[in-house]
Amino acid sequence: MNESLLRELVPAVIGVLVRRGADFAAAEDAVQDALVEAVRVWQDDPPRDPKGWLVTVAWRKFLDAARADTSRRSREERVETEPVPDPGEAVDDTLRLYFLCAHPSLTPSSAVALTLRAVGGLTTRQIAQAYLVPEATMAQRISRAKRTVADVRFNQPGDVATVLRVLYLVFNEGYSGDVDLAAEAIRLTRQLAAMTHHEEAAGLLALMLLHHARRPARTRPDGRLVPLAEQDRGLWNTRLIAEGVDVLQTALARDRLGEYQAQAAIAALHADAQKAEETDWVQIVEWYDELVRLTGNPVARLNRAVAVGEADGPRAGLAALAELDPALPRYTAASAYLHERAGDLVSAARLYGEAARSALSLPERDHLTRQAARLNARLR
Repeated sequence: MNESLLRELVPAVIGVLVRRGADFAAAEDAVQDALVEAVRVWQDDPPRDPKGWLVTVAWRKFLDAARADTSRRSREERVETEPVPDPGEAVDDTLRLYFLCAHPSLTPSSAVALTLRAVGGLTTRQIAQAYLVPEATMAQRISRAKRTVADVRFNQPGDVATVLRVLYLVFNEGYSGDVDLAAEAIRLTRQLAAMTHHEEAAGLLALMLLHHARRPARTRPDGRLVPLAEQDRGLWNTRLIAEGVDVLQTALARDRLGEYQAQAAIAALHADAQKAEETDWVQIVEWYDELVRLTGNPVARLNRAVAVGEADGPRAGLAALAELDPALPRYTAASAYLHERAGDLVSAARLYGEAARSALSLPERDHLTRQAARLNARLR
């Protein structure tokens, strides 16, 4: 244990916390707590990056303290970010409808599709995009689901896992901007997590909160998309981040890892980075490994390839990407980004143009078109 090194690092670590938004006194307290932790663990397991370790631990200590101060304001926070229920409502019928549409006579995929259409208000096209299938295929699936339940009594509610999947897809569609359902999905997931104490319900709630916290920074006033690395992190909602991290830590402590907890852990690592270059990509790749192990989801594999490109270099990312199906949504955009990182601007410009033509939304198409134009201008 190098005590002189610890003393030298204290002012710098306090400075980092203050820049992240902590007041000086709270930062001092958090760093002192981190020093106590360092004395306990460094003797047997000294970190490779002492300053980074102290910043991470001190920031978490600060968040723990901040949560105690903000818990009494949580109701006001929910009023700001979620729709206010009708004063006369004793029971939320919307969540009950979600369970009823997840009927045992339906397959999970059909139950999700029917619920999204009948209760969530999404179009067949939006549901098809979420499932990565053609619109005609999804239309047939929804029609079959309607016929299946046409003559059954809805007195057998579906399971939590199916309802979670529905809420996850509703939030994603609302977050994309086509349908503003994100706040409603958070409200219902908060109810479900409190009602069931299910670790994956808590994981999904944490994931939603952490993503929703970044929403003010995702677009410019003119509607243009802002990539994560370029977002003004000062616009992120630190109270929602603190709540999301707290919910996630409680869920992870139950030691029953699921896909939503893994996704929330990735979002928490992004939220923990004050600057894009401070992102812990190595840990993010490890969490993507867990997510792929749990789900085998091709989109998770695609996102993992991009994370590998950040952690181990763009060539490693392109090698990981080459193992996937090029028909995956956003595959070409990911390839363009990694080719640009690797210095192959000609290929990157061409791929950005191709990705724009197959973009899933107008803002995404506009962003990719601008990326292609930016590189083409440099190549002239």
